[in-house]
Amino acid sequence: MLSRVADSLYWLSRYLERAEHTARLTDVQIHLMLDQSPAASAQRWGRVLTSLHMLPPRDEVYDARLLTNYITFDAANPNSIVSCITNARENARQLREHISSEMWEQINTLYLQVKTQRIDDIWETQPHAWFVAVKEGCHLFQGITDTTMNYNEGYQFIQAARYLERATSVAQLLNVHFETFNDENGLGFDFLEWIGLLKSCTAFEAYCKVYMADLRPDTIAEFLILNREFPHSIGFSVKRVQDALLEIGEDTQSRRARGVNRLAGRLAALVDYGQIDEIFAAGFQAFLNEMMRQCAQIHDAIFQAYVVYPVEREFSE
Repeated sequence: MLSRVADSLYWLSRYLERAEHTARLTDVQIHLMLDQSPAASAQRWGRVLTSLHMLPPRDEVYDARLLTNYITFDAANPNSIVSCITNARENARQLREHISSEMWEQINTLYLQVKTQRIDDIWETQPHAWFVAVKEGCHLFQGITDTTMNYNEGYQFIQAARYLERATSVAQLLNVHFETFNDENGLGFDFLEWIGLLKSCTAFEAYCKVYMADLRPDTIAEFLILNREFPHSIGFSVKRVQDALLEIGEDTQSRRARGVNRLAGRLAALVDYGQIDEIFAAGFQAFLNEMMRQCAQIHDAIFQAYVVYPVEREFSE
């Protein structure tokens, strides 16, 4: 596969996963505002921005409408939903011959949907319905991909990118949340915030089926990090990253894959052999920071191995 194609498939998938994650967090925050004081709501908007790696607007006025517009429609914000979907669509446009026509139609439909609306169109009516439409549009693209694309090297790049983005996003979300809500500062038992965290990962119902309605920070962390069955857990995501990269390595039959697969295996082992009590004892934030550091290493290694590798090295193998 051409490195240009691998690059576009990779970023197409990461941008769509980022848009879906952003829509979910923003939708949950808007719902939580109904049960929060203005001061608590402003603090939570700040945490949402940090979780999404977004700098606050220049005026730093935590007005719900202005921040929703910034997160959702602001083209100057590179991580806004509109920016992510626009970038995903541009990557898809550059590789029309490598994806199915149904995939292109879906990403183009989603792009036109978000580009033709503004904050005034959704804020006074039903913002929840708009965020649901964005999430469902991203899910539909993923489903269409799974049912219309050959499970070849290109498909595996899409999978690796999706789950690498997901693992990084969930780790950052947990990092920000546990930094604020813990027993040391007396906020560890704010049930509304812990429910909001689970819903931000579409995990509330799945969590309750495993732990009933017993909401505790340690079991929530265990579920979102170590559970291997829930699609939005870090454990599930890193296993899918490892599987996809192994498939790519087998398809390419190249020594370039060894370093990438070694890093993916190291990250998977960090989750496979982790125990939540040991993680908290050694430092929860330090563990999450290490996970995000290893995810960044895998991202860099993918590009060094498959996108920007020297031609001379390829011919020498």
